[in-house]
Amino acid sequence: MAGTKIRSDRERKSRKRGKESGNGRRLESPAVTTALFVLAAFLLLGSTIGGTRAALTYFSENYTSRLETPNIGVTLVENGSPVSWRNYGSSSDGSWEEEKGTLLQGLVPEGEAFLLGRKYPEELAVTNSGDIDEYVRVSIYRYWLDGNGQKTQKLDPEWIDLNRVNGQDWLVDPDASTKERLVLYYKDILGVGETTTPLSDILTVDSSVALQTERSVTEKVGEDGIVYKTITTTYPYNGFRFVLKAEVDAVQTHNAADAIWSAWGCRVNVDGNGSLALAGRSERVE
Repeated sequence: MAGTKIRSDRERKSRKRGKESGNGRRLESPAVTTALFVLAAFLLLGSTIGGTRAALTYFSENYTSRLETPNIGVTLVENGSPVSWRNYGSSSDGSWEEEKGTLLQGLVPEGEAFLLGRKYPEELAVTNSGDIDEYVRVSIYRYWLDGNGQKTQKLDPEWIDLNRVNGQDWLVDPDASTKERLVLYYKDILGVGETTTPLSDILTVDSSVALQTERSVTEKVGEDGIVYKTITTTYPYNGFRFVLKAEVDAVQTHNAADAIWSAWGCRVNVDGNGSLALAGRSERVE
């Protein structure tokens, strides 16, 4: 009667040295399996850095047409360097100058591979590059693309962890935020040429990504009549990419509460010093 057997590491090593012979397939050791799917994750994420979505800065067109404030401007700053901006000029046609950069370009030092679980500096802030004081909003998007470049829900967006800091300065809009999108308002007036405090400091991609594996088991009867099991562990998300995207926009400080409601659909209270407090969202304005 044929028995069922899973080969041990010792038996595999013995066969490799020629002390045994047989036609059964070998079972990879846990160490080998781990190395394989972690390497796949390195390849996955290492190829992603150059493909992250461009950071976009813009002024709300909705409110531009109403207030005719073409000399407003915002710049997204990453780790102390401007990465993207839009500055409106003084002409009445609403024209602007802009530069669309790409986030995470210098994230991994040259010659190194991206490592899951490692903390990488990712300090994001906003500079008022216009000619008038303003209030600013930042929307952070994080999600995954599959091997075909299509957005996928198979991996958790929260594994793309952008650590927030300076929560006393940046207000989270809970009504507009989701697992994929974080909406933040800088609570104080941002003067001409001033830069906000950073809203983040560290980016980490959780090592849980590497634990997402699939296992299959096949059986084959060897010449000795014994049924041998082959267990194959694969990493199903090879070729996936993560995306981190930041959008920045601004409104004028004049009639601030109405301006923010018109442009962003968010009710705010403004105190005597110009500081914002979220009052809630009675309806969504996209």
